[in-house]
Amino acid sequence: MCNTTKDIWKTLLITHQSNNQVKDNKIDLLVKQYEQFVISEDESIDSAFARFNTIITSLKALNEGYSSKNYVRKFLRALHPKWIAKVMAIEEPKDLTSLSLDELIGNLKVHEMLIKKDSKIVKAKGDL
Repeated sequence: MCNTTKDIWKTLLITHQSNNQVKDNKIDLLVKQYEQFVISEDESIDSAFARFNTIITSLKALNEGYSSKNYVRKFLRALHPKWIAKVMAIEEPKDLTSLSLDELIGNLKVHEMLIKKDSKIVKAKGDL
């Protein structure tokens, strides 16, 4: 639709600047989601990780992101207060810089399964 190279150049500039603005807005939105990320009391670790992973993957796709250490710390801080004992057990003996997000999620999923198993046993004893 452009008749001159000047028109083409203007169109490219508008398109490119708009893309940068859209990209910056997406980054701002994702950073806000990352900063405000919390895990509710009844949310599973799998569900929380899926939400968290969507945010960090989207940030990485836009060439934004944080360090792996930051992801681990953020996920631990986002856990519901009922997890405080487990968080402390993870933080105390370990150097969180060497703990990957996948290792953390695996550790939390095992703990979640144990909690569910224990609550079923307690409930079964209460029904007797």
